[in-house]
Amino acid sequence: MATKTNPIQFIQQVRSEAAKIVWPTRREVMLTTLMVFIMAALTATFFFLVDLIIRTGLTGFLNLFG
Repeated sequence: MATKTNPIQFIQQVRSEAAKIVWPTRREVMLTTLMVFIMAALTATFFFLVDLIIRTGLTGFLNLFG
């Protein structure tokens, strides 16, 4: 059975855990954001090309029999 923590102890524990947080630097945030945009662009390009290939192949296949 879990023991109950009184509100004062809870607040002390929260403050103690919050003090352990290491925030990223502005440079780290900018680099991570840039990497996300680059990966999103690469993924969008990849799926665009796959869609184009499938559409072209399917259109050509249907034109053979249509």
